Amino acid sequence: MADPRGFLTYPREDNPKRPVEERRADWHELYADVTDPDVEAETRRQAARCMDCGIPFCHSGSAGCPLGNLIPEWNDFVRRGEWGRASERLHATNNFPEFTGALCPAPCQEACVLSITEQPGSVTIKRVEWSIAEVAWRDGHVAPQPAAESSGRRVAVVGSGPAGLAAAQQLTRAGHDVTVYERDDRLGGLMRYGIPEFKFEKWELDRRLEQMRAEGTRFVVNCEVGGDGLPVERLRAEYDAVVLAVGALQGRDDRTVEGRDLEGIHLAMDYLTPANRECEGDGPSPINARGCNVVVIGGGDTGADCYGTATRQGAIGVHQLDQYPAPPQTRDEARSPWPTWPLVYRTPPALEEGGERLFATAVKRFVGDDRGHVRAVELSTVEVRRTEDGRREVVPTSEEIHTLPADLVLFSIGFTGPDERAMVPGLGIEPTPKGTIGCGSDWQTDVPGVFVCGDAHRGASLIVWAIAEGRSAAAAVDAFLSEDGRTDLPAPVHPNALPLSV
Repeated sequence: MADPRGFLTYPREDNPKRPVEERRADWHELYADVTDPDVEAETRRQAARCMDCGIPFCHSGSAGCPLGNLIPEWNDFVRRGEWGRASERLHATNNFPEFTGALCPAPCQEACVLSITEQPGSVTIKRVEWSIAEVAWRDGHVAPQPAAESSGRRVAVVGSGPAGLAAAQQLTRAGHDVTVYERDDRLGGLMRYGIPEFKFEKWELDRRLEQMRAEGTRFVVNCEVGGDGLPVERLRAEYDAVVLAVGALQGRDDRTVEGRDLEGIHLAMDYLTPANRECEGDGPSPINARGCNVVVIGGGDTGADCYGTATRQGAIGVHQLDQYPAPPQTRDEARSPWPTWPLVYRTPPALEEGGERLFATAVKRFVGDDRGHVRAVELSTVEVRRTEDGRREVVPTSEEIHTLPADLVLFSIGFTGPDERAMVPGLGIEPTPKGTIGCGSDWQTDVPGVFVCGDAHRGASLIVWAIAEGRSAAAAVDAFLSEDGRTDLPAPVHPNALPLSV
């Protein structure tokens, strides 16, 4: 039983961050060490704020956590200092809680009953989850879980992001012979080369990969499935089932803006990937913000990642542009009533470190120098509207033009779908109108024995949804491979599941 008065006794406290000047000067994670004794003690008090509300919307698949994390249970274990039992309950539903603890925006917190009002405010679920995971590693509660016996069936997982890794771990533990194929030189997908080091240090990914290797999962890097590395015909011949978890990394661009072809204008992933490679020790990035005025186009998380990376590289100044107006400071019950995800003003940690964010602003044109390099952007105020047929259009609201200096411009306006152009047609799969890979209720594509999960199926989404889809697809594959069509693996989400929204 949780402490029924904990939320009245202890004020809400998020995990403390390192000082701005300190974290701007390095690439280490921006939060304080969650296993520090003082931080750990405060986390126990934060867990005590969970009030055993009776109907825990926090682990509702439609409003809170799609993994169905047993949040009230492990909150109570943490409150009592029983970190080992908390880890057991957390890992029962989440293969990689340190991934979600560091990177998930935590819809569970916004669905917490205590978030109905600004005060006292939701339980800091994200903080507690991350702490459980880190304490579990520190205290030896995380160990390999190899299968008791082999099924004799072989499964290929294409892609080593969170969806692919979750599917692979579940299937390996079910006794199947699993090989994960990754086209990059290191494992991890977007977590490795898309998420900056200051948000998630990659040794945390590497230790989980070692656990998976000890369980029996095999990994192959530098392998382009569908190309010379592993032709589609060989893939189908050698494996009883295939799971496509290739992500949705095809970046959205806008070639209609005058001056788009100037040098110094890049897509976000073309900038973040070499920056992450530099942190891995691969040498200097060819795109560096040092001494530059940087303009980031796009107001989402990837834009904030570009922002924080540019700051650490030594940019003179950074501006982030968002076509939408600034959200309200508090939840608008008409637009996003509890327990849906609220549209409210948020300041990512990267934006606390300097620079400026401009709302209701779009680029009218890029201005270059006589060598063809971008040197400025001309901006106009805009409004985003919907046409009668539902199309989105961006309309200027003023003829006034504002000019910003810009030596480096980064497009961070979303993703259009998977970019595995050789493999998907080779398998005979026709992408959906959205550019994703469709599937039936059993996560199986139109090609028998070929399954899909994660962003490749859903489109660019949250890491928690990727893991949930990976676990669910693994259950479907296990059932497909079993003689009686049954499985004991959990399937937390359906392929058509969507977050609750208005």
